[in-house]
Amino acid sequence: MSFWQHLPRPIIGLAPMDGVTDIAFRHVIATYGRPDVIFTEFTNVHDICQGRGMGWEPLRYTDGQRPIVAQLYGKHPDLFYQAAHVVSELGFDGLDINMGCPSKNVASSGCGAGLIKTPELALDIMAATERGLHDWAEGQTLAEAGLKPGIVEKVRVARAAQNYPAPPRSALPLSVKTRLGYDSVIIKEWSACLAQGRPHAMSIHGRTLKQMYRGDADWEAIAEAAAQIRQQGILVLGNGDIGSLNEAVARIHTSGVDGILIGRAALGNPWIFHGKEVIRAAVRAQSRYPVYETTVYREDRFDMILKHTHAFERFHDAPRFPRMRKHLGWYCSGFPHAAALRAHMVKTNSARDVEQLLHEYVSRYVAPDVEALTVALA
Repeated sequence: MSFWQHLPRPIIGLAPMDGVTDIAFRHVIATYGRPDVIFTEFTNVHDICQGRGMGWEPLRYTDGQRPIVAQLYGKHPDLFYQAAHVVSELGFDGLDINMGCPSKNVASSGCGAGLIKTPELALDIMAATERGLHDWAEGQTLAEAGLKPGIVEKVRVARAAQNYPAPPRSALPLSVKTRLGYDSVIIKEWSACLAQGRPHAMSIHGRTLKQMYRGDADWEAIAEAAAQIRQQGILVLGNGDIGSLNEAVARIHTSGVDGILIGRAALGNPWIFHGKEVIRAAVRAQSRYPVYETTVYREDRFDMILKHTHAFERFHDAPRFPRMRKHLGWYCSGFPHAAALRAHMVKTNSARDVEQLLHEYVSRYVAPDVEALTVALA
């Protein structure tokens, strides 16, 4: 039985976001938010099988992030077969295929949401991935799967560096994340097609590729697909425009999904996952009344900025610090003079810079409480 079957209902998970859900962000979310399931950023199967650093970076994780699912994208079934062995060997809890990325570079090459236009290839990819997961579970080695000696060594080094334990030889559950369609809503037909691949779970973003992230997510379309897919024993997670606990409760009520994935609402706000038990209680009680929303105070934001910044420096080399700046900007909201602080935060180059800015903010704007805040930031 897969880990999906053991998760509480409704499932409240962190959605995969390219350029966002790196190891440091996932560490912060797992430690201070505790969603039920976490996905990595997507990574290209070609990069994995060729040993390229950009393909392996998203596959780093810590044990505290479990259950954690590796998300892959591409268009070559044979590479998915090999990559399934790598993901299994690295000890992930599940493997997810991205069939929903709307990026022009990704979709135009036939990957991500581009697979919606090639359903036969999508099913071939699912079958090859499933076969790779099961062949590894039956004892097949990476070399026997066709992976080059350099990749075999890269896996060994990665496991040693991260102290990954030897994973049990059992097949990881396969899942898929997709959209309502390419340029029109065809999710009932498309999800019925994907269901032939028998994934354990299917995540549906409530927009078409053409919409990108514009307009409102269509949760009625998600509901129609969920009613159809769940009859086949496949879990359905909805995604799109969930900005609060109340919206989460409302979407689950009206769509009948098994759970939701929260994406953009978690940016600069790991606390949103503190409300998962509140969501579950409201759903069980069939309550549509407003539920408790977590209040995040300025001191809490400053404390989280420091924790996230130090985590980033622990997991990444100094030249990569500019990737942290967007997170700093997201934390700077909801308190006086946040915009001024944000303008400086997005120019920082180290945790030391961040600490200095926070202390300057405290000295300038919070003089009466400077002692208390200084203790909080120490």
